[in-house]
Amino acid sequence: MAKTILVVDDSATMVMSLKASLELAGFSVETAADGKLALDKLKGGVRPDLILTDINMPNMGGLDFIRAARALPGLRFTPILALTTESQQAKRDEAKQIGATGWLVKPVGGADLVKVIRQVLPGA
Repeated sequence: MAKTILVVDDSATMVMSLKASLELAGFSVETAADGKLALDKLKGGVRPDLILTDINMPNMGGLDFIRAARALPGLRFTPILALTTESQQAKRDEAKQIGATGWLVKPVGGADLVKVIRQVLPGA
């Protein structure tokens, strides 16, 4: 069965691009336009094998989303990758401290992204 990835990003273009690349690589993809909508999906029973989240989004940004997702039962060990234009070390450190598995700076090519996902997601 295909591994499921939750893509959280407020850019419709980015979501479309990521979804296409990930599905081409054999993943099943769920999407949300911000952290609040993603959290609603998680609370509603969506159980991704990995989460890709932007950091700067309206309603609920990536750092708040990571913090909230880590507090949900069953998501403590789910890999969460930040995929963002942010490159400040302080933000990276904060993300790691609250539970992010990794940090990727946009733009990331589809093949490179899939390679990283396969490294952090066992059996992908």
